[in-house]
Amino acid sequence: MGRIAFAPGLAFALALALAFGPARAGECRRAVPDATGQPVCIPARIERIVITCYGGAVQEIAVLKGGDRIVAQPGVDRFPQFTRMYPGLGALPDVGSFDNVNLESLLATRPDMVFASVFSAAANDKIRALGIPVFTLGTGRQDIRTILEEFEHVGALLGEEGKARDLVAHWRERLAAIQKKIAGAGTPKRVLYLGGSGGTENRLGWGDAFIAAAAGVNVAHDLESRGIVSAEQIRLWNPDVIVTSTNEGSRTAAASIRTGAAYRQVKAVAGGQVHDAPIGGFWWDRPSPEAILGILWLSKILYPDRMKDVDLEQETRLFFEKFYGYALPADEYRRFFRQGAR
Repeated sequence: MGRIAFAPGLAFALALALAFGPARAGECRRAVPDATGQPVCIPARIERIVITCYGGAVQEIAVLKGGDRIVAQPGVDRFPQFTRMYPGLGALPDVGSFDNVNLESLLATRPDMVFASVFSAAANDKIRALGIPVFTLGTGRQDIRTILEEFEHVGALLGEEGKARDLVAHWRERLAAIQKKIAGAGTPKRVLYLGGSGGTENRLGWGDAFIAAAAGVNVAHDLESRGIVSAEQIRLWNPDVIVTSTNEGSRTAAASIRTGAAYRQVKAVAGGQVHDAPIGGFWWDRPSPEAILGILWLSKILYPDRMKDVDLEQETRLFFEKFYGYALPADEYRRFFRQGAR
């Protein structure tokens, strides 16, 4: 993480804070907890939103009908599908992200609320000290329970409780359907998830929740820590399926696993079950509103016979229409899949 950026004109920034921040901070309808568990006061008005993190934040706010209120965010150029749906968001200013935030630039946007990461406590405290409400998001530090709670809390902040309830219900219905269809399928499929860092995730990571929700078993569940794993360890685990992240900068692409001599005897490799995770408006293997589609995608890979009546393209187009308000063409859907996996 970088340091918090203090611009030379900090006195000007503080003057802006005195003019705009504290007055808004004093208005409060009610409070909802953020990712730290601390209650955050909901201002009487949230018309100008600044985002100071990645991790699916802008997608979450857009799905919960707050996209037209965003006045600054770090960028969405990594997600062509999202910028196609929300072209105006790509042109917004960037005031910094995580602990590398320019406070003067932030204050110049006159935000009513800042959405920030749970991982940037230092910057978040500085922003709060200027009288601006900050709501921290999980940005990857989530499981199924906490991400659904976050949807409800962000919906409450934005005055979109109904939309949040619809999103949570959509998730719960599909999660329940997966478990019902897979019940009695026999020994669960064993899955290795290799994330963008080149490592895997144990029971504390989203990768574990992603696999479990698809009715699989994470071979790395009991690791003491997350991180890089050796080819020898992968051979010992001998997973049925390997999923590799397509996060930008990922060190472990599916192709390198498929062709690597060290992995030839691994069951997933020998059986042609090594898959790049799809990318839609966000990475389907990482937590965001769209992650339910990634869970459905993985469940179909693990249990094709049990899940054969689930049409993933239909599910995807339904989700995009219902929550993004976007009619997804078939050719755009196909671009989500680098290896054509369905």
